[in-house]
Amino acid sequence: MNPRIILITGANGGLGQAIARAFFRESADNSVWLGVRGHREAAEKLASEHPGRCEVAALDVTQPTEWRDLVSRIVGQHQRLDVLVNNAGYHADSLLAQMTPEDWRGVLAANLDGTFHGCQSVLPAMVSQRHGRIVNIASLSALAAPPGQTNYAAAKAGVIALTQSLAKEVARIGITVNAICPGFIETGILHALGAEARKALLARIPMRRTGRPEEVAAAVCFLACPDAGYITGSTLKVDGGVL
Repeated sequence: MNPRIILITGANGGLGQAIARAFFRESADNSVWLGVRGHREAAEKLASEHPGRCEVAALDVTQPTEWRDLVSRIVGQHQRLDVLVNNAGYHADSLLAQMTPEDWRGVLAANLDGTFHGCQSVLPAMVSQRHGRIVNIASLSALAAPPGQTNYAAAKAGVIALTQSLAKEVARIGITVNAICPGFIETGILHALGAEARKALLARIPMRRTGRPEEVAAAVCFLACPDAGYITGSTLKVDGGVL
């Protein structure tokens, strides 16, 4: 496999870290850029473990100018950009009746607007090289929206629709665009669950276990690999059979 240039957003969290490590394992020649807004410690540590192959860059995914500047920097250094993984996002859960306009707009901006800005920013380079892979991280909430997540579910449903539409627009150019819907993965909030809450959660999962970040990362790498060139506009669930 030829060396590839990969940009991953939200690379300070457990899932982003696992995705980056999967690309490092894929090829010793891959170069990975980690886009992070804050809390850079984990990303910086990962970069120190892979000197010359990994760079950390400040990126607020809601700001199109920051996207353009970073993509220009990457293409200027490598003359190409092969893979974009739109992984950045966050929750601000509450019932709609109590949801603040700020929480509505913030979650939509980070999860949906950020994906839009990222896709738009990398397209010129990918169109020019007539090749590219875009993998958007959505959520099971997009497919079976739970109560208390009207903002997050709407944003992630939008990510899936964006993925499907964009895939049709760029299919003839050699660019694929796909989405992944992780289920209950051992990152973030799941670590804080008490014993009873975890037991109830596991009862909802046919496999009776939560997923590992590495299992989502494997799906990302598959959709981004050359052999997945005939898969586009797809939504892949990684959920242990919940849906």
